[in-house]
Amino acid sequence: MKLVIFGATGTIGRQVVQQALGQGYTVTAFARHLTKLDIQHPQLSFVQGDVMEPQAVETAIRGQDAVVCVLGSGKKLTGTIRSAGTQQIIRAMEKVGVRRLICQSTLGAGDSWGNLDFYWRYIMFGFILRQVFADHERQEALVKSSSLDWTIVRPGAFTDGPLTGQYRHSFPSTDRTIALQISRADVADFILKQLANPSSVYQTPSLSY
Repeated sequence: MKLVIFGATGTIGRQVVQQALGQGYTVTAFARHLTKLDIQHPQLSFVQGDVMEPQAVETAIRGQDAVVCVLGSGKKLTGTIRSAGTQQIIRAMEKVGVRRLICQSTLGAGDSWGNLDFYWRYIMFGFILRQVFADHERQEALVKSSSLDWTIVRPGAFTDGPLTGQYRHSFPSTDRTIALQISRADVADFILKQLANPSSVYQTPSLSY
């Protein structure tokens, strides 16, 4: 399977690239600054560009079997790069006829708000990360209104832990027993598993320990 990854130089993106290559995927990494991705592999190619440049995005998507969107804003707590960039990706996918999209959002978005504790509801997403959270909500709305075969993955807070493959997912919004954390390696593992999981289409699985 041929796979293009948007946000490939981010902390989740790097994990997706490395694990996808290890699983035999043919990977295209899309990023503004490819020097940040010091990975070499015979099945890895690169497209350098800005996700807000329609032609660059279309070039990267054309001929692919699936798209993984793990866009992030780095350390910025403002901006709309997730939603605006995802909109460009959706437009290009619909134009060139690539249908499968896996988009990483966040636990707490949509009906998963009920999984959060007081700290995440009112301190993090209610105040510190308020604009980041709003951008994830806009991003999800765009994905859901598209004509694509989408899956939105909602992970908890990222940790630098190892790949375990032992995590909880698709739990109900009433579940308050989850840890609200997940390693970046396990997020990437779950994202890639959805590519071969047709039952995840049009679903928004949450992800946590």
